[in-house]
Amino acid sequence: MKYRKLGRSGIKVSEIGFGAWVIGLDWWGKKIDDDEAIKMLKKAYDLGINFFETADMYGKGKSEKLIGQVFKEMRNEIVYSTKWGYDMYDHEQIGHNEIPQQHNPKFLQFALEKSMERLQTDYIDVYSLHNPKMDAIKNNDLFYALDGLVTEGTIKSHGIALGPAIGWKEEGLYTIKNRNITCLQTVYNILEQDPGRSFLNAVIENSSHYIDNENVYDVGIMVRVPDASGLLTGKVTEQTILNQNDHRSYRKKEWIMEALKKIEKMKSIAEYKDWTISQLAIKFILSQKPISVVIPTILSVEELELFSEMSDGLYLKEEELKQINELYENNFYIHQNISK
Repeated sequence: MKYRKLGRSGIKVSEIGFGAWVIGLDWWGKKIDDDEAIKMLKKAYDLGINFFETADMYGKGKSEKLIGQVFKEMRNEIVYSTKWGYDMYDHEQIGHNEIPQQHNPKFLQFALEKSMERLQTDYIDVYSLHNPKMDAIKNNDLFYALDGLVTEGTIKSHGIALGPAIGWKEEGLYTIKNRNITCLQTVYNILEQDPGRSFLNAVIENSSHYIDNENVYDVGIMVRVPDASGLLTGKVTEQTILNQNDHRSYRKKEWIMEALKKIEKMKSIAEYKDWTISQLAIKFILSQKPISVVIPTILSVEELELFSEMSDGLYLKEEELKQINELYENNFYIHQNISK
């Protein structure tokens, strides 16, 4: 496992992170029971993964509790990244529908104390606003409070996680340029490079102390959905039928069909590198300097092993990145262009 710095925070994070949404929710076609979740968390650590990404609302605290239970005796070896902002205490989430948010200083303190209690810790390494809207991002009092928590050591750094789906370009760019964040989480993969590209460029342009030999910028990008909801790993094919509870069911059939054609266009690059399409997908992301950590959706110990092996320092050369970017900019030379 290779490691990088998470933006200006200086926190060392594994290139592959553990997305702990899978142990709190059953939105990806599989329900993971507590025993299997604990096994997966321990295996991730054994494989060198030190970055565990979660949120208070994943399973209404279940994900945080499991992480705290497993790592309480080795707290200083683990990077806890959790998110806050949804008022899960007074509202019940139905399906995938969003519940009201409270991104304000008062709720910040309340939510932080609850998360630390569940995680069995007295500090959080990375504390991010969960899917904030522009009014929260422009709330000066809120970010003053977050900076204060860093100063007092209750949190080591703070950032934003954009969503719930891909997009939120304006929110991301404003935060990179105007807030003292150390990380930004976004959807980014070979097939869906926007607005991620804009965020990467903004990080480069707005960093004050890039350290070349460590690939450190002021803001580290955390990437989720690196596999385009399973298309780049072969989990989702032309024949796949997703039930309504599966988070990936929002993908239109037409988009999936076009994406599969695009994947065909990339096979020659993967074969030249002697990689699978899955390896190409992850290594494409890790080839880009502002990215600190990739967080795949991992549902088994076997998948943990496969993704961990991809963090080996053997990534794409500049000319190979340009080749992929040219494909993307020309819609992979597929005439259709169907929205998700």
